[in-house]
Amino acid sequence: MDLWGDIGAAAGNIFNALSGSDKPMTYAALKKKTKLDDAMLSMGLGWLAREDKIMLAKKARSITVQLR
Repeated sequence: MDLWGDIGAAAGNIFNALSGSDKPMTYAALKKKTKLDDAMLSMGLGWLAREDKIMLAKKARSITVQLR
């Protein structure tokens, strides 16, 4: 798979993890659930943010993510 395909797969993995949760997830929880490394998790989140599929919020020292 090429890099774009890997990033798209990561975005799908993140989307599925978020759709299975009824509340926002932290970056750390998403990383644990998806088993993605920091680079792929960040790129996948960027992909979803660019498509306006997620909402990001910074609270104290953590970032939470949820579907729109």
